[in-house]
Amino acid sequence: MMKRSLLREHVFILLFMSEFNSIEEMPHQMRLYFNQLEEPADDASEEFIEHRFKSVLDLLPEIDETINSRIEGWTTGRMGKVELALIRLAYYEMRYDEDVPIPVAINEAVELAKKYGVDESASFVNGILAKLV
Repeated sequence: MMKRSLLREHVFILLFMSEFNSIEEMPHQMRLYFNQLEEPADDASEEFIEHRFKSVLDLLPEIDETINSRIEGWTTGRMGKVELALIRLAYYEMRYDEDVPIPVAINEAVELAKKYGVDESASFVNGILAKLV
């Protein structure tokens, strides 16, 4: 099985992709994504990634409602797609995954924001998540 941080990164990428594809297209997009990985995911890793991705999607209305109700001056509709996907995933981990300590969820989201976002992404993600704790 892949390291937890790599599993998280793959889930984030799929969440990001879901912003540009319909829900109906995502199983096909997910298969294409897994097929193009340089280091193929083993079955357990693929299963974890797919399950986590679907779990976050299933809870998106609740996750977005919480974000929108607790963050002044921002809504999920105004956030960048990279930052939004990271915030959604980190909030899911903080709220619904007892195996992930809150500081780890925040730190991992910030690190992914540094990798995939713009210069301000990491501090933005950190600030929003701090308000959601």
